[in-house]
Amino acid sequence: PLCRRGLGPPALRSRPTVALHQLPPRRSHAYLGGFLAPEEEVGAPSLRVRDLTVEMAAQKINEGLEHLAKAEKYLKTGFLKWKPDYDSAASEYGKAAVAFKNAKQFEQAKDACLREAVAHENNRALFHAAKAYEQAGMMLKEMQKLPEAVQLIEKASMMYLENGTPDTAAMALERAGKLIENVDPEKAVQLYQQTANVFENEERLRQAVELLGKASRLLVRGRRFDEAALSIQKEKNIYKEIENYPTCYKKTIAQVLVHLHRNDYVAAERCVRESYSIPGFNGSEDCAALEQLLEGYDQQDQDQVSDVCNSPLFKYMDNDVSGPVCIAFVFSLERKVSSEIFTRVLKRLFLTSFFLLKLLLIRKLTTCIEFHHRFR
Repeated sequence: PLCRRGLGPPALRSRPTVALHQLPPRRSHAYLGGFLAPEEEVGAPSLRVRDLTVEMAAQKINEGLEHLAKAEKYLKTGFLKWKPDYDSAASEYGKAAVAFKNAKQFEQAKDACLREAVAHENNRALFHAAKAYEQAGMMLKEMQKLPEAVQLIEKASMMYLENGTPDTAAMALERAGKLIENVDPEKAVQLYQQTANVFENEERLRQAVELLGKASRLLVRGRRFDEAALSIQKEKNIYKEIENYPTCYKKTIAQVLVHLHRNDYVAAERCVRESYSIPGFNGSEDCAALEQLLEGYDQQDQDQVSDVCNSPLFKYMDNDVSGPVCIAFVFSLERKVSSEIFTRVLKRLFLTSFFLLKLLLIRKLTTCIEFHHRFR
């Protein structure tokens, strides 16, 4: 605008204007203060971004290698340096790990984290060593090597405990359990139980019972009902200790279903009988439903058991344990009742056929005796 009004510099005022139709094809222009600045060709930005990404990755890799070289230099000893500088070396290894991680070089990042952990261990800095081991586990997670990742995180949690930070150890173990839950449920159960023990030792019962609940659900899904019954009993005891009585009722339902699925009617009945000591349980809706369930199971009344298990109390429980157990229990009871009916029918047929055969034999013997007496 200044050029048009004759207020700009003489060189700019004398510059001829360029019409848009005179511009070269496939090139865009930006009008900047009287200048027409050519931009990149169409389609080039994506290539340029890709090239930039590769260039940045190479830059980060070089940066990581430089940090590794510095770390090795700090670890060297000489005539005037008798002891390695583990602290500075660990810092350089940590910077190298970050650089490799940003460059998506997870294998090199994992190696750098492990070297950092060893340097911290030599420097007797257990907390920082555990952090480095945990970071190495995260790198293995990015590489989809979950069992190896869990091993490193477990090692980190042990070092957290040695350092006197059990809360951090518990969080690391819980993280490891979530990582491995879909791959190895048995290992996840073990990790969740370890985490619950750590929280329980620290008297953080709410966190402990939450982790025990996760372990119970995995045990039920894995059809490990003996262990599930013990885990649910432990949950129930903790809920009773923190005076969360309504949840105790739900845990009693889950426990009874697990016992009945194990065909252990005595244990299920004992479980209900022991729960009468819980305040408010006797006379509650949960207690009445459990009594009906036990009565139907004892009398092999499939309709009564199905009605109880399909009631809203059982269907919409907050506890994720009772749902699958209830369904599996109904199906198993149906099979059991059907097999018993089949057995009874077979027994009746056998007795009937035996009776008919006996009558036939008696009739034959009578005929033979009459024939013998007639021709004697």
